[in-house]
Amino acid sequence: MTDWKIQTELLGRNTVKIIPEGGLLEKLKAADKENKPLVVKLGADPSAPDIHFGHLVVLKKLAEFQKFGHKVTFIIGDFTGMIGDPTGKNETRKRLTRETVQKNAETYAKQVFKVLDPDLTEIRFNSSWFEKIDIYDFLEITSKYTIARMLERNDFSKRFQSNQPISILEFLYPLVQGYDSVAIKADIELGGTDQEFNLIVGRTIQERYGTKPQIAMIMPIIEGLDGKQKMSKSLNNYIGINDEPNDMFGKIMSIPDSILPKYITLLSNMSPEDKKSAVDSLNDTAVNPRDVKMRFGVEMVSWLHSAEEGEKAKDDFITRFVKKDIPDELSIFKVPSSTLAEIICLIFPNKYSKGEIKRLVKQKGIKVRRNNIWESFNNYNLLINSSEIIRIGKHNIFKIEIEEQQ
Repeated sequence: MTDWKIQTELLGRNTVKIIPEGGLLEKLKAADKENKPLVVKLGADPSAPDIHFGHLVVLKKLAEFQKFGHKVTFIIGDFTGMIGDPTGKNETRKRLTRETVQKNAETYAKQVFKVLDPDLTEIRFNSSWFEKIDIYDFLEITSKYTIARMLERNDFSKRFQSNQPISILEFLYPLVQGYDSVAIKADIELGGTDQEFNLIVGRTIQERYGTKPQIAMIMPIIEGLDGKQKMSKSLNNYIGINDEPNDMFGKIMSIPDSILPKYITLLSNMSPEDKKSAVDSLNDTAVNPRDVKMRFGVEMVSWLHSAEEGEKAKDDFITRFVKKDIPDELSIFKVPSSTLAEIICLIFPNKYSKGEIKRLVKQKGIKVRRNNIWESFNNYNLLINSSEIIRIGKHNIFKIEIEEQQ
């Protein structure tokens, strides 16, 4: 017997909202009763050649549906891409040419199969039905929604109130995206929080064509490498899932620490318990966020390329960027085994007092080099009995060698 509560909870995990509330459970029960898999829809306009980590949030959710045997329809918006999604725009978006859209679309199908099961995935181009629609049928689509409802959309409303132009073409975008759901008889559509209006329009269009409306699953969006705006190809703040391993790893290492928990929560394939542990560790002052970021980087490159490439990308990064911060010629001090504070006072008697060293340790200002990574000391009375490379502040780097006791 199917445990609908567990299945609904698993599929609903990490969603912002499900419209209507309780609709997912009803769709799952109906699919089981009819012995027919749900049609789960995701659309993407090929405005650039790469699918990025922002898309991974919804692609991973689609893969979860596939594990329960449901069918995914991935719509490449080669027709809608020529209109341009006005979401979040304060001016009319530049239209793409048919040639540009088709060139970008060529790479999309291959990329999604890094995440989705090909046997449970159907790739559709929405030009395949729009090119067959004559002007009379298209006018019928435009009659299904009103200008008043369209102006309820936040970005349209702001532009209208500030007397900024809105083209009729932009009004058509939500209608055309909504008609995609009619064309494929979608049961569920996924989209980010910025796509909520479009997904709701899809529900309305389906109803007005006499079909059961889809469930809208609103997923969180992730900020791009700038840490502020959503990850976007047009803003060039994205990590492409087709990026070369070293490029992907390097971009992951540049993710702002403030949004790293969100990336791990939404993108990592670790268990929920391991994700929580990794995120919680970022609140531990003894943990260097770079270490957590490296583990996440290895995981993502290993998943989207290979385990070998993941480790190699990490090693290359360390060689190029981490080891780079050690001078070619280090000052070497031979000292007896003693506490950290006593050794530093011995080497720099006129520069640091024990009180100053204690303060620096508390502020994570004294680090030791281990496994090619700088780690903060957390105890100024720590006994040092082996050779170490130590850094005080940003630039005072030196090596100590422990003298053997006579």
